[in-house]
Amino acid sequence: MIVWLIGLSGSGKTEVARSLREKIVALSKNCVFLDGDTIRELLGNDLGHTLDDRRRNAYRISRLCRYLDQQGINVVFGVLSLFPENRSWNREHIVNYYEVFLDAPLPLLVERDSKDLYRKALSGKLKNVVGVDLAFPPPESSDLTLVNDFTRSVGELAEIVLEKVKGRLH
Repeated sequence: MIVWLIGLSGSGKTEVARSLREKIVALSKNCVFLDGDTIRELLGNDLGHTLDDRRRNAYRISRLCRYLDQQGINVVFGVLSLFPENRSWNREHIVNYYEVFLDAPLPLLVERDSKDLYRKALSGKLKNVVGVDLAFPPPESSDLTLVNDFTRSVGELAEIVLEKVKGRLH
């Protein structure tokens, strides 16, 4: 099973994905946690952050997840998932795919911006930031949408996802 957690930078996808993985492992299930930054590093940081590079990286990630799913390995993946056509590819090619959209309001993300990503982009010091100068088309057909206004704990959000997917895990 592939649990694909989508959201803007700072929306909580990595933290929720880590927590969800722990909960899945506690059920005595195999599970791998991945996120976009980790994949970039594992694959040698050979792609930048332009739209073309992001698109190439998205398909690399999707093919890797499909391969792991075919091997009976559960994957919880926290990823920006910028391209609707990539999400459609996932639905078509990954048999056991579950998409979760962590919808966090941009003003809250800017306020909580621990990496200074949004502040730098809004001041013109950084380019190719999704949600600022690169559009983020929110998913239209996620299996689950969770509004993350940061009033619920990461564990609570992960538990909501777990309840939806635990019957489908390898």
